[in-house]
Amino acid sequence: MLNKIRTIMLSCLLLATAVQAEEVTLNFSDADLTAVVNSVSQITGKNFIIDPRVKGKVTVVSSKPLNEDEVYNVFLSILQVHGFATVPTKNAIKIIPDAAAKQDSAPFIRNNSTSQGDQLVTQVIEVQNVNATQLVPILRPLVAQQGHLAAYAATNVLIVSDRASNIRRINQIIVQIDQKSDAGIEFIKLEHAFASEVVRLLTSLSSSQAAKAKAPAPDIKFSADERTNSILLSGEKNERLKYRAIIAQLDQPVDSAGNIHVVYLRYANADNLAKILGTIGKNVMKTQSKTSAAAAQTASAGDLNIQADEVSNALVITAPMSIYRSLRTVIQQLDIPRAQVHIEAIIAEVSVGTSNELGVQWVIDGSPNDDPALITNFSQSGLPITGLAAGGVTAVGDGMTLGLGRVNDPNLNFVALIRALSGDSDSNLLSTPSIVTLDNQEADIIVGENVPFITGEYSSTTGTSGSSSSTVNPFRTIERQDVGVSLKVKPQINEGDTITMEIQQEVSDVTGSSTGVDLITSKRSLNTTVQLEDGELLVLGGLINEALIEQQQKVPGLGDIPVLGALFRSKTLQKQKRNLLIFIRASIIKDPAKARLLSQNKYNFMREEQLSKSIKFESENPVLKQLDELNDLRPIAIEEPVQSEQSMEPSPQPEGLGQQ
Repeated sequence: MLNKIRTIMLSCLLLATAVQAEEVTLNFSDADLTAVVNSVSQITGKNFIIDPRVKGKVTVVSSKPLNEDEVYNVFLSILQVHGFATVPTKNAIKIIPDAAAKQDSAPFIRNNSTSQGDQLVTQVIEVQNVNATQLVPILRPLVAQQGHLAAYAATNVLIVSDRASNIRRINQIIVQIDQKSDAGIEFIKLEHAFASEVVRLLTSLSSSQAAKAKAPAPDIKFSADERTNSILLSGEKNERLKYRAIIAQLDQPVDSAGNIHVVYLRYANADNLAKILGTIGKNVMKTQSKTSAAAAQTASAGDLNIQADEVSNALVITAPMSIYRSLRTVIQQLDIPRAQVHIEAIIAEVSVGTSNELGVQWVIDGSPNDDPALITNFSQSGLPITGLAAGGVTAVGDGMTLGLGRVNDPNLNFVALIRALSGDSDSNLLSTPSIVTLDNQEADIIVGENVPFITGEYSSTTGTSGSSSSTVNPFRTIERQDVGVSLKVKPQINEGDTITMEIQQEVSDVTGSSTGVDLITSKRSLNTTVQLEDGELLVLGGLINEALIEQQQKVPGLGDIPVLGALFRSKTLQKQKRNLLIFIRASIIKDPAKARLLSQNKYNFMREEQLSKSIKFESENPVLKQLDELNDLRPIAIEEPVQSEQSMEPSPQPEGLGQQ
């Protein structure tokens, strides 16, 4: 109670002093923050809205009178000490915690603003010479915990929300940092050396010097322009002067022995490339001879010689430097890694065949001379009754054959032959041949069997003259044909990850026959050129057909009698239905990671298939090992050997396979 009375009296005293002399002396001892806000409101004439979270005790000691503006600045400092901020509005000033103040409508000030004090404000600071994004990690520790600092790269500015006094300090620091530098770009054209080789040496030199000094690499960059054989230097002036002197020492002419160059190829084939370069080199020499009189005197066919070393896959080029420079440009453009393509053909076919046959044949003999009086003979029934009666048929066909009759009767003999057959053939073919090949390289895969087919057979009888003995010599001719899956493809990767492919696809197999007569060889073949996107599935072609074949043989008149007419006719019904579609899917393999992922997926699929078979039949069939048990499928690091100075670029070693 005593403290409240003391605060009220102090407020009245301050108000009276402000009215008389327009200056007050602030002295608060453990005063309530709300009471201090009331006093400041009376002195400055400002309206305040106090957040319920604004609470605390205030102690202020002043040794001299303060005017109205000074009182308000001291009041802002009091709020900052207690973790509160003011947010001006149209008719009042809100007093809220710092955490909520930066999301509220804090005042916005410009670069040239003279705003001071501990008012929470937002300012956009323009940066002229330095990248604003690089200043953020430098200035962030200087911003209050409840403040905000961000860079907008599009206009190279900083956005800061903090106390006005702290933003003024940040502005002063930025002025000291935002200075023009002497960094620039130089264009150096080489006369004798090769730009790419010099850049490789300078980059290695810069990195090695920084490693020895245990310091960061100097802020200088090298770039080679192969077209003009020039080097671009970017960095500080002192660094550029140092490396420009090094480049001048490297760009020196070589003696005649330098006309022999060894180029180790990384991807291309040396023998194929040597043939191309030989033709190009002769054309370049002819062009230079026509344009330069000096070159015409020295250039001849013997000045150019290109040999391929297949063992090391390298080129040995003997040519003047001007010719070699042109050839090297061609080599760099041709000696590039080629992407691979994984192609998977999908053949899906469902075919159904049904056959039904029913026929009755008759032989009736009622005459005394044993000649038949009535015969019904249908050829489509498979077993003609005339052949059976003559004794020439020794085998009965498929299906059910029933014979009924009476023979050796002096009055009437008859024989009835009934044949019934029903057959079904179903096939569901799903084949997915796949192959991996290089870009623009033809590849083929064949998986099948060499099946023998009987094309003819006969037997001949031989005997000795004047003897009854004879020998039967059977003879059979067989033709072998490949039956299986064949895929031949030549992919070409185009711009935009599209693939053009020349495809020859064939699937053949031996299927069952619904009529049971003989084997049927089915064949599905396709030859086309298509274009598709990387990883997309494209239908190449297909066939959907349904065939119904009905054959009927009958005795005229008798075969048309209801019910009884079935005894005088033969009927065959065949139905075939086929649904066939062929798809293609191609995926570009540009890096080892994608190739490794594809191989692992196929490997794991095959291993799971083997495991499921072993578990199902409870056998100990050999099963592929897990990938983590195989060192052969995990690449190991191999250090690159040091290349000769005659080498165009360091030749990378292929990924090795570990020994198991």
